Amino acid sequence: MKKTMLWIVAVLLVGVPNIALMVSESSNAQDATEKGRVADHSPAMERTRKQAKMLDTLYKTAIVLITENYVDGKESLAAGDAFQALFKAMKDNGFHEVRLLDATGDAYDPDNEPKNEYEKKAIKAMLEGASIYEEVVQQDGKTYLLSTTPIPVVMDKCVLCHSHYEGNKGAIGALGLKLQVE
Repeated sequence: MKKTMLWIVAVLLVGVPNIALMVSESSNAQDATEKGRVADHSPAMERTRKQAKMLDTLYKTAIVLITENYVDGKESLAAGDAFQALFKAMKDNGFHEVRLLDATGDAYDPDNEPKNEYEKKAIKAMLEGASIYEEVVQQDGKTYLLSTTPIPVVMDKCVLCHSHYEGNKGAIGALGLKLQVE
């Protein structure tokens, strides 16, 4: 009887956590896909995601630092405007594409209005609270990851240039990246 009990305990200790892990992984993959993440976890896609995350962090951190240190009032150049030149240089040099996307319906710059179905779906996801929205597209025989993350108002200085964002607690925009999967 003791041996049988030990076997049952052993099976439960080893088997149940593994079953729970499999269900959890399956559920997490489904949740990630449902929340706007592409289910592809190939090494190439994971490298591209890592690069997208790094660029997202770099751009957002730099915009905040520039705003904190160089934006003094309405006469100051908005950090987002300054970054448009940087975004253009990245595209012109063939590295990646990046766009600031408006989520308010009252774009600071008309160029920031969502232009295609992907951008419109990404903005909808951001407004619903998603932390990321992804799609994989084929273009000219190459595979690209489209990755979009929300931009909230993170400091009082944001409303110096963007007064219509005052009091907004959610995403007022998004950062959209297009990177080749290699």
